[in-house]
Amino acid sequence: MTTDTLPGRSAAPGFQAAPAAPSMRAMAGLLGIFLAAMMAGLNNRVGALALADVRGALGFDLDDASWLSTAYTAGELIAMPFAAWFAITLSLRRFHLWMVGSCALLAVLLPFIQDLTLLLCLRFLQGISSGTLIPILMMAALKFLPLQIRLHGLALYAMTATFAPNLAIWLAGQWTDGIFDWRWVYWQIVPLAIVAGLLVNWGLSLEAIQWDRFRQANWFGMAVGIPALGSITVALDQGVRLDWFNSPLITVALLAGLALLFVYLLTEWYHPSPFLKLQILGRRNLGLGCILFVLLLIVLLSGSQLPASYLGQIQDYRSMQTAPVGLIVALPQLVLGSVVALVLYQKWVDARLVFALGLALVALACLCGSRLAADWNRDQFVVAQTLQAFGQPMAVVSMLFLITSVVLPTEGPYISGTINALRAFGSLLGAAVVGQFTAVRARFHADMLLDHAGMVSNSLANPPESSQLMTVISLQSPVLATADAYRVLGVLALLMIPLVLRLTHIPAPDLGAASTDSSASSPSHG
Repeated sequence: MTTDTLPGRSAAPGFQAAPAAPSMRAMAGLLGIFLAAMMAGLNNRVGALALADVRGALGFDLDDASWLSTAYTAGELIAMPFAAWFAITLSLRRFHLWMVGSCALLAVLLPFIQDLTLLLCLRFLQGISSGTLIPILMMAALKFLPLQIRLHGLALYAMTATFAPNLAIWLAGQWTDGIFDWRWVYWQIVPLAIVAGLLVNWGLSLEAIQWDRFRQANWFGMAVGIPALGSITVALDQGVRLDWFNSPLITVALLAGLALLFVYLLTEWYHPSPFLKLQILGRRNLGLGCILFVLLLIVLLSGSQLPASYLGQIQDYRSMQTAPVGLIVALPQLVLGSVVALVLYQKWVDARLVFALGLALVALACLCGSRLAADWNRDQFVVAQTLQAFGQPMAVVSMLFLITSVVLPTEGPYISGTINALRAFGSLLGAAVVGQFTAVRARFHADMLLDHAGMVSNSLANPPESSQLMTVISLQSPVLATADAYRVLGVLALLMIPLVLRLTHIPAPDLGAASTDSSASSPSHG
């Protein structure tokens, strides 16, 4: 018996106890949870994209303003491992409404704050409230949705990684270049928060607070885990700007963060009532799947960060001009996630092969991007972004299917916290790795071009002026570095395919049997 097989069950354990068909009110509540999760994703990404405009409006310098993004991301990462526990303890409806209300209230206040320290504190608190909303979406999808539509719920969760980051480019352009009011960078979430709150308040029942869980929780682990995650966020988010270990702050933050994280994970392993149940990572699809998830988040930057960075740096595009490149990936996700879910429900389909095919399409998109030249504009990215649009949902939805299929229903909160903590960490790590790689390669190409120009100019009758030469080099070196990043991410996508094929095969669930079980249990929910 493999580690993926649980006692008394030969098929996918995550599908063994499908709930009855949810009522209209429950589905409305789930829709509210989805809208809140999308709101959280957009709040993070749009704030980062429009940071230059916010900085200019408030009069902050570049270094100080960069901490606004770090503060929000730190709060988000800190909240994710603990969100499911608090949702269960305080009741899902009560906790969700508190977090949505807090996030919206802070969004209203933020544009009126002129003091940087206070702004950083409020942005950190907003990161905490937003960071709870995405894990709750996965937990609710696993809890409320019957087997027949559960994958479609996971496809909604996948959109937080595929749809939101690319739509955010368009939204940032609308607020800064469309209506020319930077305050909407923060206010944009308020209408979504109101709708989400109304749906959750109407759709979900209010349960009693489980006070006994407060006596059982791993509070020492939480006290260690919070500074650990915050320190790691500071190190990864500010590392490229402060030159990593040449900065005492980054050195201390990274070493202290890793040490505290080790202590936190150790307490979680031995505690009888942990926030994260690390033992379940011993199952192949969970342990290997989590590694693949982090790598996948890094690879997906080839469809969002690289084209936006190139167009902004080389072509001086604003967000509004870059937006079509992001929308090519974003808009198809409204239907492609559910299409992939329908495919995975077919008995003859192997989810591992769908995952591998998605990675192959992303690698092919990276190959297209690696042909990057200094005269490219957004039109040249159409083919690469189209491949990304199809490849990303195939990879992400298949991965979620393979991971959650080895999870018992009672383990849903644990896997929700684990997956979402890795989601935030993977995004941070990916941005740091890609940012550092492109910076190093840009310096390398600048040196190589300068050496080559020096050798060639000796044989020219009229060598170019130094200023003209440096202008050309400063233009070409980041282009070559971005092309290198495309190549590396493409190779990484291909190297992931053998690991994907090592995952345990999970057959498509028997929808006929699940339908019978749901029908039999539905009267008790009437």
